[in-house]
This record gives sequence, C-alpha cells and structure tokens, in this order.
Amino acid sequence: MIRGAGRNDSNMKWIYGKPDFRSLARSEENCFLMTNGLGGFTSLTMAGGAARNDHSVFMACTNAPNCRCNMIHRLKEVLYINGQERVLSTQEFDNAPDENGYKYLSAFVFEDTPLWQFDTDGVEIVKEMGMLQEENTAAVQYTVDNRSKNGCTLEITPFLQFTPKGHDLDKDTVFKVHTGSEENCAIGENSESSHQLWQIEANGLEMSWHVSMEQKSGSRGETGAEVKTAPVDVWETCYYSYDDCDGRRPSGTARAVLKSVLYVPAGACAALKIVYSMEKDRTGSVWKNDAAKIIEQTKTDRRVLSETAGFTSPVADTLAKSAWQFVSCRASTKGKTILAGYPFFEDWGRDTMIALPGVCLATGQYDTAKSILYTFAAHEKDGLMPNLFPEGGNKPMYNTVDAALLFINCVYLYTLKTKDMAFVREMFPVMERIIEGYKKGTHFGIHMDKDGLISAGQGLDQVTWMDVRVGEVLPTPRHGKPVEINAYWYNALKIMENLSKDAGKDGAPYGALAQRVKEAFTAAFWREDAGCLKDVISAVPCRADDQIRCNQIWAVSMPFTMLDREKEKRIVETVFEKLYTPCGLRTLAMDDPDFHGEYGGETFKRDMAYHQGTVWVFPLGAYYLAYLKVHDYSREARQKVLGQLGSVESALREGCIGQLPEIYDGAVPTASRGCFAQAWSVGEILRVYEKLEKEKGV
Repeated sequence: MIRGAGRNDSNMKWIYGKPDFRSLARSEENCFLMTNGLGGFTSLTMAGGAARNDHSVFMACTNAPNCRCNMIHRLKEVLYINGQERVLSTQEFDNAPDENGYKYLSAFVFEDTPLWQFDTDGVEIVKEMGMLQEENTAAVQYTVDNRSKNGCTLEITPFLQFTPKGHDLDKDTVFKVHTGSEENCAIGENSESSHQLWQIEANGLEMSWHVSMEQKSGSRGETGAEVKTAPVDVWETCYYSYDDCDGRRPSGTARAVLKSVLYVPAGACAALKIVYSMEKDRTGSVWKNDAAKIIEQTKTDRRVLSETAGFTSPVADTLAKSAWQFVSCRASTKGKTILAGYPFFEDWGRDTMIALPGVCLATGQYDTAKSILYTFAAHEKDGLMPNLFPEGGNKPMYNTVDAALLFINCVYLYTLKTKDMAFVREMFPVMERIIEGYKKGTHFGIHMDKDGLISAGQGLDQVTWMDVRVGEVLPTPRHGKPVEINAYWYNALKIMENLSKDAGKDGAPYGALAQRVKEAFTAAFWREDAGCLKDVISAVPCRADDQIRCNQIWAVSMPFTMLDREKEKRIVETVFEKLYTPCGLRTLAMDDPDFHGEYGGETFKRDMAYHQGTVWVFPLGAYYLAYLKVHDYSREARQKVLGQLGSVESALREGCIGQLPEIYDGAVPTASRGCFAQAWSVGEILRVYEKLEKEKGV
C-alpha cells in the first residue's frame, strides 16, 4: 500500500505494479468494485478482465435494487503501432487463445476509481473508469500519449450481453443499432463539443453509447487525433476461472456490434471518452456525457462520504467509503436498503440489521439509517421482520428469528447517536408487537418457553444466520434455543425497559422479564468445564448443543448482557483459543469432528462447509468489541486490538480491493471466498474503529 503524495493522510491508494502481473492467474487474482446506489455496479479484475460471470463493465439495475442486467461484460482493447498489433486487454476464453494484455500493464491503482497504466514502444495509455450515483451510467476514459515516432491507433470493442445478471446470452439474440450522430469526428486543438451518439437495443433493453475525444498537450505539441465508430460482428465465449472452481457456470457468451477507434499521430496526445447509459433524460446534460466529469464526480462522492464519516485511520476511512457501496435505493418501498454482498446477494433483513450500525451509524449516515428502519417497520408482520423483499408482486419472506430483535437494537443505537425521541415514539408500537409476538408465539416455531427463553425453528426451517439447507439436509439444525437469539432477546427487553419512559409507557414488565431471562440463561447455557456457552439447547439434548461456535460472542458484545464479568472474560478467551483468526472467527472449533477446513467445490460441498468451521469476517467485530469491554477499554486493550486489526489492511488488498469479503477457509484462511464484498463484514469492523476513535472515554 502506498499513499498518494499530497493527499489527506486518511486516504489510501492501492497500487499494484509490474511484479503483481507476473502471470495471467496473478493478474486476475484481485478485482475492484464501483456501485451506483441502485444495485448496479462495475467490477472487473485488476487486469480488466471478466473472471466471473458476474463481472461487468456495466451492470445496470432496471428496478432497484435487484433487477440487474449485465449490459457490457468486458472491453477488448487493442493498440496498433506501425501496423503491429498489441492486445492490451486480458481475458481467458473457452476454446480460444487467451488475451495477455497484462504483459503491457505497468500499474493498476485504486483509490476512489480504478486506473490502469499501459506502456509499450513509446506509447503510454492511462485508462480510468467512473460510475454515477442513482443513475445507470458508467464511463471510461483512455488518455493516449504517443511519444513514439509512429502514429498509433487504439481500438475499444465492448462485448455486450444485455441479459439478466447470471444469465448467458442467447445466440439468437438480435442487437439493433441506431445512431444519433453519423459524423466521424476529427477534433481540433480547441474543440471540445464534437461527439457521436449510438443507441443499442436487445432483449427489451436499450443503452446509449456516447463517444467523444479531447486533444491533449502531447510531447511534441502535435495535433490531428481522430475518433470514429465502426460496426463489427464478433461473438466470444469467456472462461470464468473463479466460477469454474466452485461448480458454477464456467463460461459465458458475449457479442460485439460496434467499436470505437482513436488515431493519435506521433508526438500527439488525446483522450477517448466513452459513456454508457440507460437513462432516458440525458439530452442537454452535457457534463453527464463527459467521461472525465463523471470520473471526477465519482471521486467527489467518495470524498464527501469520507468527510462525513470523519475517521482518522486510513483503514477505517477506506471501510467507510466501501460501506456506502452496499447502500441502495429500493423502488418498491421508495426508501433505502442495504445489499448484503457483491456479487451474489440481495437485501436481506438479518444482514441489514447486523450491517446497519456500522454501515450507516458509524459513518454518520443517520438519515439513511432512519429510512431503512422506517421501511422495515412498515413491513413488520406478526412480530417478525422481513428477511427478503422479493421483486414483482411477491410478498416479503419472514423466515428469520433474529432480524426483529436486531431491529430493536438498531433503533436503540440510532437513538443513542441522534437523541431522536420522536422516532422512538413512532417505533415503539412496532417494537411492542415484536416482543408480544415472541412471547405469545409466531411463525417458524418462534416462541417464548416457560423459562422465558426463546425457542425457534421447526421441520426444515432454518431461521438463524446459520441457515443452510441442502435438500432435506440441515448441516446446522439449530432448532431449540440458540445462544445468540437469547442474547438478542435479553438485549431487546432491556432496551424496551430503557425506552419505555420516552414512549410514555411502563418499562417495569420488560425489566422483570429480562431478569427472569437472565437467570434462566446463565443456568441453561453456561459450561463451567469449557469456560464458554452452549451453542443451542435442543428439545432433545444432543452433541451439537455443546459444540464451540462463534455465536456465543454476542452474549458478551451486545449493549445489554447477562453474564458476570468473569464468565464474559472466559468466553472471550475460549473464543480466542478455539475460533479466532486474523481474518475472522471460525464457525466451529477445529478439533470438532464436524469441522470442515476448506470451502469450495460444488454447491453441496460448499454448503456442508459453510457454517462448519469456515471463517466468517463479521463475528470478528463482536469479538474485538467484547475484548475491549471485558478489559474495561484500557489503553493496553486498545493497543492489543489495534495491533490485531493491522491484518485488515492486507485483507483490503486481497480479493476485492478496499473491501472485506464474506468468508475464508476454516483451516488456513489466506484467500477470500464467497462474496468478495460483504456488508456486515465491513460494518462490524467499522464499529470497532468507531469504538477506538470516537468513544475514547468509554
């Protein structure tokens, strides 16, 4: 990691140089992510290729946030110097020679936008991309500085899909191409307005393609650069190395129908600007058709996020900007939502309630947090919160026991930040219904037992976050009384007790029930022999009840907890001994017979390992918060946590640059798995930095 000279010290610039491109595989090892606040995104490898079917130059979203369409899968980039072809793009193919443009790549840089620098035979090409917020618009700019003695030509060929995300392009698909400007532009030194506009239609989708050129100051002051667009008709089948190893679709088809061609004379310099958009009302918005201005706006948006969050740590600042990539509009509710992870996941209730405190509250995005909570409050049903908002006419799904209890926690944390008691009064009836629903019993076997503890799950339902179901197989059947759910239950009751006065209600009944839960929890869950908590109390006791899992850490880290300090310390130490890694917490101790050390392969194999030892990043946040708590936030404890957080910087450099992933292998967590960017991973680590930086007096 190298920080850019002259920048604010909190900014991080990730630079990958020539030694990072020593092979095709190494060049495609990491990727980047830009998002548009609608569910759309741009994501490619650091060499600019598509190593997954979900990689895309322009993944638009036609109905926010989940109706995504892969419009432009990748860009083929070819430079001609004195008649000699140099392919600058990098791509693996199925049954065709690979493109090895990484050999000309001098550097890939990611700070607020992705930037590539290519060098060959006296020609330097700098490529940069940007994406507008709350628009389906992406931009790319190529600046060609021709310092050679020969003219050069750069050809950019977008390969299109125009298909729903994850689908392959049908060979019978017809692409219709229309032009809004038929002139081939030869732009002079002082000209900035000439342009070409094309419209492409296929599969009921339409995209505009705006091309322009700007003459720059070259090494010898030469001018005369020219740009034109020409028709082509080429099909290709890309190979997806990251999908193939996990048993997903190993290849996919794309088609090119147009290419942009920039000629730059010897000694001249020019910029080729390309804007792709699905917006209908862009006429007259000149700056929005300028790739350079879109790129600058992308940087400005990120700087504003950084300033609002106000972190001093460069790592925390990076995470704060990355956190915003998960926030999206939701068309069906006309509010905001949090997408669980890229490139796979949608917005889920449980993930939202875990991610929101870090993604929104720790970064100062209070209005966004409030919008999200309003959306969920409006969809409370029978004491439950939605786990998934399907698109179209489908009704939300409510198969989660934790989302509703964590909703109460989010309202409380929001109130601590904002002192917005009017919001508490609005939310209190919703929170009352949640408590009553859990007490009396609601769907999915969720009910309060006679001892005051919450029991959940029945049949093949999986209602905790360890929710994998493989056909008729439940790898982690946690039916009964899960430890973290009862920690959330007690926390919710104490919050109700504390907020009752502000809502004009009597909090005593909540306090009395909380005390009852506390006594029952300690008696039922504590394992003196192991110095930790049971993972679940099943209706019929079984070995799984005593498995050492990471779920117990939330019984220490929540705002209100039930155990005495000595027991909490022992839990933290047991979790560290059995489950801790610098990348996250293992979901199961390595000495357990059910432990799976690797995550990969076909779906069944992956699912059987998902919660059976696989390292998850997000529980690591709760571990650090618990460690600080049981050591009274001492200077020594803070230094210990800061030292251990040092590994986060290397994690940000691997996988999706600047992001934290969903999971790692359980045995040797060295390479990220699953979603390359996960909301609750980023949010929970941000909460630790918030505690260290902004709550020093705790």
